[in-house]
Amino acid sequence: MKIHCTRPGCPKPDNLYPDLDDHANLKTVQQKYCTTCGMPLILDGRYLTERLLGQGGFGAAFLARDRRSPSLRTCVVKQFLPAGDLDPQQLAIAQGLFEREAQVLDRLGHQHPQIPNLLAYFPLEATGWQTRTPQQFFYLVQEYIDGQNLEQELSSRGPFSETEVLEVMREILNVLEFVHGEDVIHRDLKPSNIMRDRSGTLHLLDFGAVKEVTQAPGNKSTGIYSAGFAPPEQMRGRSVYPSTDLYALGVTAIMLLTAKDPEDLFDSYSNAWLWKDQVTISDSITNILDRMLQPTPSDRFGAATEVLTALNAMISPPPPPISPPPPPPPVVPAPSVTPQSAPVSAPVATQIQAPTPTVRRPFSILEILASAAFTGFDGGLLVMVLWSLLDTIPLSLGIAGLLLAGLLLAQVRRWIEKWDLLIVAGISFAIVFWVGTTRGNLEVAQVIILPILTALSAVVATSLFRLIYGILKRLIS
Repeated sequence: MKIHCTRPGCPKPDNLYPDLDDHANLKTVQQKYCTTCGMPLILDGRYLTERLLGQGGFGAAFLARDRRSPSLRTCVVKQFLPAGDLDPQQLAIAQGLFEREAQVLDRLGHQHPQIPNLLAYFPLEATGWQTRTPQQFFYLVQEYIDGQNLEQELSSRGPFSETEVLEVMREILNVLEFVHGEDVIHRDLKPSNIMRDRSGTLHLLDFGAVKEVTQAPGNKSTGIYSAGFAPPEQMRGRSVYPSTDLYALGVTAIMLLTAKDPEDLFDSYSNAWLWKDQVTISDSITNILDRMLQPTPSDRFGAATEVLTALNAMISPPPPPISPPPPPPPVVPAPSVTPQSAPVSAPVATQIQAPTPTVRRPFSILEILASAAFTGFDGGLLVMVLWSLLDTIPLSLGIAGLLLAGLLLAQVRRWIEKWDLLIVAGISFAIVFWVGTTRGNLEVAQVIILPILTALSAVVATSLFRLIYGILKRLIS
């Protein structure tokens, strides 16, 4: 087993202990020490760090295993590690922030599924390296979220669509609604602190810069922030508010929409965000983001709930007011009818209501890839069964092409979508399987394997096309 040393500056942090590959030894061994610097390797008697995940701010994060867990549960060990030379007052502030992160995770993590749980918090005293002066280290252990953060996702796939950004905003606003309700402000919201797990759920990470809003009046914010994402009041060390996090979420949204860093979107000369000409989105979401990005806290939304209300109103507008029915015409006594007079019918005015235009929502990445897989699967089935029946490739491809064009039109118009794709694919497979194996010359393996291969090929081709398109779009813009 490899154990990674957590002492800062250790020249050879990786240690190999083959005896720990034995499960019994791993559970009972008392302690192991770094063969280079002598640092204890089994933290708090249970956590074995495997590798460094990242470093920044006031700590380093390591991927670790809990040997007291039957399954050797994966977790994250964060070490208090202030960067640079800090004076005693700054060091005390930094250590207080690290301790506060542990307290917040302990209080909030077990209450909300999108905030990682705190598993442990402990100090460690170790003999100094190349000196006899003891050193003290502080660690916290938290739940491991297996996935990619949005900064990594943005780097690998390019700009997000409006629909995808709205989904991110809605999920994080729900988390912030809970966090702010607990009198906590995150103060470091950015794409790298939003993790999407394997199931697609977003998690809010890194509460190392949190601030309690219930402190005494007049207390100022410590100068802890990420440049580009922090609003003016936070950069000046003034009081922070829930709208401080909303400003950072607004910056995160325009970064995801444009795939550009905040410093490339903010014009310091005019003190304004210049991003609207780089994206095509609805006026409603533009107005919401504009308000979130206001430099003055009172000009922004005051709470996450207000932004959610605005988003819901944008997506589902309230029904128009129902006009009261017109009053009945006044009753006029009918004139006496003589043989020389005849009733005259009065013209009736009819009101023609203009048809409501149909607005189709844009396709998400998942929908596009699912459509590619469905089209490739059904295309493979059609070509294969037609070829087996007609015994001519050109005619088979021609007929299959016409049928696939109809299927593509049905998907573009959303006549079939979501679970419809699976139903149609299942019906197509059943028909081709019966026709091809009873009346054609197809083998069972062919009917099963070839459509799957064409589906995978269609997904790969679609993904490559979107990647190349995204790269060219970024180069041109």
